[in-house]
Amino acid sequence: MLSPLIRRLLIALLVVLLIATGLWWATLPKPVAVVLKEIERGQVESTIANTRAGAVEACQRTKLSTITGGRIEVLAVKEGDRVSKGQLLMKLWNDDQQAQSAWMTSQVATARMRVNEACVVASNAEREAGRQAALRARGFVSGAKEESARSEAQARRAGCEAAKADVTQAEARVSVSRVEQGRTILYAPFAGTIAKIVGEVGEYSTPSPPGVPTPPAIDLIDDSCLYVKAPMDEVDAPRIVAGQPVRISLDALPRQSFAGQVRRVAPYVSAVEKQARTVDIEAIFADPAAPGKLLVGYSADVEVILAVRENVVRVPTPALLEGGRVLVAGADGRLEERQVKTGLANWEFTEVLEGLAAGERVVTSLERAGVKAGAHYAVDSKPATTGK
Repeated sequence: MLSPLIRRLLIALLVVLLIATGLWWATLPKPVAVVLKEIERGQVESTIANTRAGAVEACQRTKLSTITGGRIEVLAVKEGDRVSKGQLLMKLWNDDQQAQSAWMTSQVATARMRVNEACVVASNAEREAGRQAALRARGFVSGAKEESARSEAQARRAGCEAAKADVTQAEARVSVSRVEQGRTILYAPFAGTIAKIVGEVGEYSTPSPPGVPTPPAIDLIDDSCLYVKAPMDEVDAPRIVAGQPVRISLDALPRQSFAGQVRRVAPYVSAVEKQARTVDIEAIFADPAAPGKLLVGYSADVEVILAVRENVVRVPTPALLEGGRVLVAGADGRLEERQVKTGLANWEFTEVLEGLAAGERVVTSLERAGVKAGAHYAVDSKPATTGK
């Protein structure tokens, strides 16, 4: 049986050991909570994307105005209507031109009757000249009489031809009057949808003179053919050619993307004030029906796919440090810095040629304090998420 003194000594020793253990534990570095991602094999693409939002455009879109101004007499369509090619859209008041055209048409009829009259007279004169020539040959009439008949026939024939020319002139005047009427009428140049109408029946419609931004009378869109127009940085432009595959995404259809291809690359650089110089590209959908009903003007993004690698070792791009380094979760509970050789890359994944193997884990939360080579780590089972 232990004496009271020994028991007190043992208790004191135990307290000292506990205090020493607590101090030692307190001085140990605390592990850093990190988010790890296991290295796997998969697809890596090299892509470039537009610098500013693009837009859905129509292959055909025209903003129509009459050539001359006037009061709207007929508005044959309304906004949202589908029209066929050649369909009447709008007509201005042109009764004066119609009256003038009717008068000119009657002039054509009159001129044609004069042609009949003049040409009949010319035929009779020519027959008379023939008879006089026959009589002159037989000695019944003088040479002067024959010459007079021949001259009369030629004059009558010239009158016939002049009357025909008058008909041509009258018909030309009718054509001019019809052209003038055409300045007051709008027909659909192609089948499409009426997007906007400026003006109502009875209001005055004004054409758009050069340099004056007057709103068009009718905005007509052919929405059966759509494409996406997007600005690309001028630095990336040399790597883009027609026919390259693309992915198209639309703000109106979140979390979806649609396959397509580059249709056209603009042959010039756009310099917009206070913005980077860009080159516009046009991309079409591989399956135009895939996105469903689209509206012209929808904002859209285009990602041009330059190259693709299948079944390669890849690392999340956010896990890469400057100089091609990553932090690997070591088996001893410490973070290990590793130099890697990379290949194709995009904002999501980077191809690893050397330095990592499938199954290893790398740190993706590099922005957290204390995350560095040699630090003790603890896996964060609930990493912070960010919503768009």
